[in-house]
Amino acid sequence: MIAFWRRWLQQWQGPPYVRRCPLVLLNGLAEQQETWFRNVASWRRYFDVYAPNLLAYQGEALHRRIKDGKPITVDYLVEQLREYLGQYVQAPPYHLVANSMGGKVAVEFAVRYPDQVARLVLLCPSGLAEEENLPIIEGVRRSDMEAVVKSVFHQPRRAPVSLADYYVRHTKNRRWRMGFLRTVRGTMEHRVRHLLPRLTHPTLLVVGGEDRIVNPSQAVEAARMLPNGKLVVLPRCGHAPQIEESRVINRLVAKFLRSPLPRSMVVKESARSVQPELAGVGESG
Repeated sequence: MIAFWRRWLQQWQGPPYVRRCPLVLLNGLAEQQETWFRNVASWRRYFDVYAPNLLAYQGEALHRRIKDGKPITVDYLVEQLREYLGQYVQAPPYHLVANSMGGKVAVEFAVRYPDQVARLVLLCPSGLAEEENLPIIEGVRRSDMEAVVKSVFHQPRRAPVSLADYYVRHTKNRRWRMGFLRTVRGTMEHRVRHLLPRLTHPTLLVVGGEDRIVNPSQAVEAARMLPNGKLVVLPRCGHAPQIEESRVINRLVAKFLRSPLPRSMVVKESARSVQPELAGVGESG
């Protein structure tokens, strides 16, 4: 019995510290870096996790750029990411895990700097569909938190209260709102679908079956363009699977990034088919 509990504790304690492969989290327009709160503890058992705050809507760097009359574009964010990694991490190649607009940044970065990237995980990435809906814009403009939550989550009850409080607080701030809307304006038309055939890194694409922002069927079609891709469709999930289906995502990402990969990976699965496959992977919720 004592041996059993010792093994159980060791499972949750994880391995002793060593320099592990860096895992870099890239959030979307609506989700700030703090929204990885259901994922970071789980992934830190296997990786050195970094969450650069590229979208600091009240930040000096972003507002200096606005004051100079320059747009907040995906190209700008890609170079911000390169500068951050080059100065503060300096341990390529990196695993990139990106959600929503962060997916545009991840794809562009991987194509421009292929030697800097090991594997990619794209969670409901934008930039794959011909047209994308952004009801969150009007929600922010009107400070309508119900509209914001409904645009991102298929099951609004799974949205953390703290997230709604965050938006209530910040949408009243003129500087924050300006930074957000200027970033939306500069990034919303950027598409990365045409770059997928050049994305030779092992790539996991997760699609929310009830995503109201990115058309799920177009995202599924885009997955066929990945030379070394794996597609997972999560039914009953919206645009932020790292929050709404955090347990599935934690297991799925950890297994994908840690497992040896076959040459051909393009498959389509549902959440139900994924969970039994991942049953052996430890997860802390």
